[in-house]
Amino acid sequence: MSWISSDNTKFIICVFIAVAIWLCTGYTDVTAKAWHIFAVFIAVICSFILRPYPMGMMVLMGLLALVISSTLTIKESLSGFADSTVWLVVAAFLLAGAMIETGLGRRIALNLVKKLGKTIKGLAYAICGSEFILASVMPSNTARGGGIHAPIVNSLSHSLGSTKSHHPERAGQYLSLVGGHANLIAAAMFMTGMAANPLVSKAVNQVYGIEFGWSTWLLGSIVPGLISLLILPQVIHRLTKPTLSDGRAAQKKATEELKDMGPMSTREKVMMVVLILMLLLWTTKFIHGIGTTTVALIGVLVLLITKAQTWDDIIKNEMAWDTLIWLGGLLTMANLLLEYGFIQWFVDIVQSSVGSVTGLTAIIILGIIYFYSMYAFSMLTGHIAAMVGPFLAVSLAVQGQPLVAAAIFAYFSCLCGCTTNYSSGPIIIYFGLGYVEAPKWFSVGFIVSLCHITVWIGAGLVWWKILGWW
Repeated sequence: MSWISSDNTKFIICVFIAVAIWLCTGYTDVTAKAWHIFAVFIAVICSFILRPYPMGMMVLMGLLALVISSTLTIKESLSGFADSTVWLVVAAFLLAGAMIETGLGRRIALNLVKKLGKTIKGLAYAICGSEFILASVMPSNTARGGGIHAPIVNSLSHSLGSTKSHHPERAGQYLSLVGGHANLIAAAMFMTGMAANPLVSKAVNQVYGIEFGWSTWLLGSIVPGLISLLILPQVIHRLTKPTLSDGRAAQKKATEELKDMGPMSTREKVMMVVLILMLLLWTTKFIHGIGTTTVALIGVLVLLITKAQTWDDIIKNEMAWDTLIWLGGLLTMANLLLEYGFIQWFVDIVQSSVGSVTGLTAIIILGIIYFYSMYAFSMLTGHIAAMVGPFLAVSLAVQGQPLVAAAIFAYFSCLCGCTTNYSSGPIIIYFGLGYVEAPKWFSVGFIVSLCHITVWIGAGLVWWKILGWW
């Protein structure tokens, strides 16, 4: 398959996909403009899978193609960049960068390891606990999992005599799997737990006209999420039991690293105060009415004013500004697909194929299809951008309960990343540590996926019934 290794070849494949779809204009009831936007949108999503060039570059090419072909005006092509969702995600990356730079995130994780790490299972629960705590205030699962936890897992595994080439089964294999899957659960529990989550919240608002914001998101996820975090170390322990049970060497390593860090710095203290402030504002929106994006930007501004973060830190955050480009462009295309009727056309087709199945049953079936469609995607963001809006619209058409549909697609958008070793940045990083072979990752991931579906549909529906969501 060396022929597909060339970036140019991959790019040509994406162009061919766009042209092939474009030339099918007129064979459906969709307007030419909507169909052309769809052609470019699908080609861009395919580029996320093949990765010929960076995501931002491919999105810009797509937008320029639509402008040059007179499908869109330049003003329309830039409309998505003014969306508050985009700026929430940018702020999320800036805040996540500050958590890493100040050292607060690492300190929290190491303290949990120090307190819980007497056994290997204790270390696993420390990782789960740290993911839960940091996900509430660190709005990037890549920075959280890849920037903080994965390096700690690697270091602790080495301290236990487990490396990718020597005795990975002692500890590294188990801790890597727990870390990767715990990251996805924590991402599912908070609207700000993953950078792409606000896309789901926006889609819910567009389709159902309801706000599935920070506090509502957490209210629906807290029970099934905590159950998932509690059983995850046990499930993975059964699937890939570590040959070592004593974790005290890792506990000692964490204690030494905390000692090397010294007392909490002023920057860390400011960071902690800012995070607490944002949590309070997010959870009390019903009182003051300040939006989630505004709160996140306030947090960034306070960090700058107090000099806990510098302007140079802000402008050097490549992930934030890269995300601004590709996410703004994706939202432009997604919004226009809805505006020009493509989504409604798709909904009508799927609704007719679903037949007489309606309501809660239809939502569950659609949710499971949505979950396992992740096998065809190489990143959660691409999966969400391509699939969540249409699936929510179909749920509306089959008379599904709005909040239950919002919950299932919101939480499954993150949890479905358990299926592969290439689903998201943190998963790729954990897999890249080398402790787990690909077949093992896939087999464990499939069983974990069954656990997620059981917990989040089983316990989730009971909890949502108590909340009055259906």
